[in-house]
Amino acid sequence: MEAAMKRRRGTETERGCLRAWVAHSQALVGRWTTARCGSEERQARRQLRDEFRELLLNIRGLPAALPALPLELTVLYNSLLFTVGASDSVIKGEAEGIRQGLLRVLESCGACGEDLGMEELWEKVLQEVTMEKLQGPLHRLGALQAAWWLAARQLGSVAGLFQLLSTAEDPGRAHCSEGQNEILSMIKAWQVPPEEASLPLVQSAKDLKEILCTAAAFLQGLQELEAGNFPAALSLLQEAARGFCSKNILAQIYTCLGCCAQQMGKPQTALQHLKRALQVDFQCLPALSHVAAVYRELGETDVELQALTLLYEALRKNPPAAAASSSPYLLMRTELLVYTPVLTSLLRHRHPSEVKYLLAQRCLQDGRVADAVEHYLDFLSLLQEQQVPLDGSSALPRIPEVFLEAASALEQAGRHQDAITVCKEVISRTTDLIPRVLRVEERLEQTESSLPGAELADGLLSQKKESLCCLAWRAAGYLQQGWAWAKLGESKEAVTQFTRCLSDLLRVQLHGSGVKRTENLQPEVEVVQKIRLLSLIGRGTQFLELGRNKEALLDFQHSLQISPGDPAAASYLVQALWKLNRKQEAAAQWQKFSQSSPGENGQQPGQGRPLPLYLASCLEQVVFPHSEPLARSIQDFLGAAAQDTPS
Repeated sequence: MEAAMKRRRGTETERGCLRAWVAHSQALVGRWTTARCGSEERQARRQLRDEFRELLLNIRGLPAALPALPLELTVLYNSLLFTVGASDSVIKGEAEGIRQGLLRVLESCGACGEDLGMEELWEKVLQEVTMEKLQGPLHRLGALQAAWWLAARQLGSVAGLFQLLSTAEDPGRAHCSEGQNEILSMIKAWQVPPEEASLPLVQSAKDLKEILCTAAAFLQGLQELEAGNFPAALSLLQEAARGFCSKNILAQIYTCLGCCAQQMGKPQTALQHLKRALQVDFQCLPALSHVAAVYRELGETDVELQALTLLYEALRKNPPAAAASSSPYLLMRTELLVYTPVLTSLLRHRHPSEVKYLLAQRCLQDGRVADAVEHYLDFLSLLQEQQVPLDGSSALPRIPEVFLEAASALEQAGRHQDAITVCKEVISRTTDLIPRVLRVEERLEQTESSLPGAELADGLLSQKKESLCCLAWRAAGYLQQGWAWAKLGESKEAVTQFTRCLSDLLRVQLHGSGVKRTENLQPEVEVVQKIRLLSLIGRGTQFLELGRNKEALLDFQHSLQISPGDPAAASYLVQALWKLNRKQEAAAQWQKFSQSSPGENGQQPGQGRPLPLYLASCLEQVVFPHSEPLARSIQDFLGAAAQDTPS
């Protein structure tokens, strides 16, 4: 009798605790309903997270019992959502709380599952637990589990779980029709359990289902995009765009659709998607960056530059920051579940200085010299004000290259002294970084990473590459100064600068065939050789101006040894011979070069790679300006010689 009374009192105590916990849970949800639209909403998330955790610990202080499990699982559901909402991230370790909840369910049924993985544990729980009141809380917890798996990109686990959930409801309904996406079909087939008034939720399972559908479509679309399956990516991203999400996520989806259409060779469709992204959320600045890229692809430079200018102004006014959710009352959101490298790449925010440089570069490439000069000088001012990231986080080229490009723009704008000043800065900053002798071997064999000494070999290769770059920058500085002095009419000073350039390049000792030289250094070696060629031609032209025709002839001959058939070097060689009164040789050389096919002129193996932009002005300078007069003179000479030859 006494034992029965003790059991009755214990049961009444448990019922009293249960009623108190239900009331406490309802009060916490009510506080969230009030706080989620207020100014203290973020602080409320943290407070409620802690209080729900404390409530869950209190409930779990008692042995698992079937009457209390609906409340316990609901409190667990709300607690996990507040954990996500307070940190704005899906924390992998927190999903362990779901495992503990499932084990408590099995414990109440007299079963165990400690040795089971999560997928097997879910399967056992859904098969063995048939209590009607537990189905709703279990299904909601299952949807939360799917969110964690989706964030971890465990798509197979998500599909399997929803198949279990749907089978538990209706064994005949868990199937995927042909042509449909399996995961989306499974999520859509899941019937959301009705919410109980006595166990309120901080986020409805219906909202969670919609978020899972959108996130699953978005994530799979990104995976197909990364794999190059563009039609499949397009279909999935369009599905995501029709889903339930905030405006900033919708803008991101449209941006990805635009990138997908661009990859499919549909620039106009890409522009429609990207413009839609900006209409939805003008703060989605990566979309504006992609708009500029599409217009560049279309060759519409004016509109491209307008887009870049808008992008720069927007970034200067509103620097990129962590995007605030436009749906703060939703603790679990699409953006927390979709995080992939390809999305990070597509939505990368450019630094304002990066866009300013891109404006300068595109203007210089398009021949808009005055605009290019203005943008380059703006960029150099940003650099001086330490507003340029130098940590490798941006897509900017190396700073010496930017200086040389600025000098090239100044040179083309006729600001020769300013160009000389900028080049001096490059020369002074690279002087101490160049070794006295730089050997480039015939073949630097690629060492297998597993072999001893591989890291050392890679380090030496990287060091040589850096030294070659520094040497090329300093030599290019002397080269550009030479052409600037030439434009100022100072031929002697120009010869001095060209000679310094050539002396610098003597530090490079090339061993073996250029064709066999390691591919890792080939681009740098080609740039060095091109600078050598341009400097020899430049010095030769100034020797001609000074009347030192024999020295000019030697430089042009050396130029043709570096680049046989180069049209500029060949034309200047003919002119030098002509000025030395070696007209027969000049005519013979002229005939030889004029009979060469265009494809044979200067096309050496490996020279298909584009040269650095900072050499653009020098390439224009070496173009031979007297082709037609020289050709007429030689033709007249050949005609007269033919008449003098006895028949």
